[in-house]
Amino acid sequence: MRAVVYDSFGGPLQVRDVPDPSAPPGGVVIRVAATGLCRSDWHGWQGHDADIRTFPHVPGHELAGTIAESGTAGWKPGDRVTVPFICACGRCPSCLAGDQQVCERQTQPGFTHWGSFAEYVVIENADVNLVPLPESVSYATAASLGCRFATAFRAVLAQGRTAPGEWVAVHGCGGVGLSAIMIAVAAGARVVAVDVSPDALALAADLGASAVLDAAALDDVPAAIRDATGGGAHVSLDALGSPSTARASVACLRRRGRHVQVGLLPPAAGRADLPMELVIAWELEILGSHGMPAHAYAPMMAMVRSGALTPDRLVTRTIALAETPAALAAMDTPGITMITP
Repeated sequence: MRAVVYDSFGGPLQVRDVPDPSAPPGGVVIRVAATGLCRSDWHGWQGHDADIRTFPHVPGHELAGTIAESGTAGWKPGDRVTVPFICACGRCPSCLAGDQQVCERQTQPGFTHWGSFAEYVVIENADVNLVPLPESVSYATAASLGCRFATAFRAVLAQGRTAPGEWVAVHGCGGVGLSAIMIAVAAGARVVAVDVSPDALALAADLGASAVLDAAALDDVPAAIRDATGGGAHVSLDALGSPSTARASVACLRRRGRHVQVGLLPPAAGRADLPMELVIAWELEILGSHGMPAHAYAPMMAMVRSGALTPDRLVTRTIALAETPAALAAMDTPGITMITP
């Protein structure tokens, strides 16, 4: 099969032929129809993810397609499927409690094993990790759900507990941030979007953000958010993942607000210095959000099918596998880039 491959962290990205995979017991091989280009893939290529330990390596973790080969009776070739980017074992205490997104033996395509920037990808433990894909949902739409949209869905609604009429601040308007804006607006919240890119802020406004703030033009982002919201956000998401955006997300909350950390904070970026004095004095909540398990997809899929959520609007360009190395190296386009191997 053809795949995007690199042989060292930060090394050249190449499209080349590699061996076809085979289905492990209990797993499947998926013929990739669409796969998303995510900043997490860039972090992995740069060596910021400890799960990547062997080379050559194939990145890619947001995907949808059809089963090409099955090693389990529950799924058959030709089935249309998508998957969460965190694949669970189904047997550990966390999985048995329904918390597959923090599985103690989790695997992640594109990190713990070869990923979806290829014509085929292996998914283990298929019975707990595959999500059936309705004919009405396109492969590109489904692939956009797997990491950024599903993560944002759970961050906004399950972890952030966003309610109608509340103010939600979103720091960083990349794929996760724009997804969070769409979901928060659909939930009846008012959104303040923060970024340094005019193009990203324009997309945020188009998705329904009530206010957009250019962080590059502000001396005090939390103060600007408190002004825009009349006292601070009820829920704030760091959708970028940096010490400065994490701190600003906590500092912009009103009393008893909820901060949700969604963007990755790799050690190379340094530790986030959060204002814990505010956490204590204002009884703030600090929450993490790490994907969404396959069994929790149904409400999100129902909102997609009904048109309440339109994740396809976030796909701003589609490229071929041959264009992927340059796009991954650049990572400079707002919205979601979709790859069709």
